[in-house]
Amino acid sequence: MLIASLAASAVLLSATAVPASAAPAPKSYKNCTELNKVYPHGVGKKGARDKTSGKPVTTFRVDNTLYSYNDGGARHWGEYDLDRDNDGIACEKR
Repeated sequence: MLIASLAASAVLLSATAVPASAAPAPKSYKNCTELNKVYPHGVGKKGARDKTSGKPVTTFRVDNTLYSYNDGGARHWGEYDLDRDNDGIACEKR
């Protein structure tokens, strides 16, 4: 009986636990200053490459959904185009 109770408690606790490294829900940021407060090196889609004549940024957050909220493609009201050079990375910076 005690073992069953402990097992049920463990299942309940594991179902309600939130990982400490959970990222904020995807959203459209008004500008790069706001996006870089949360994602310091920008946000890009999988396989994106930084267009630059210098050393490319590779430390951006890879998240297709978050990028789509901020790339300026098929925007909904209130979404902004933060990938001005259209390289697949919004607000990239070192």
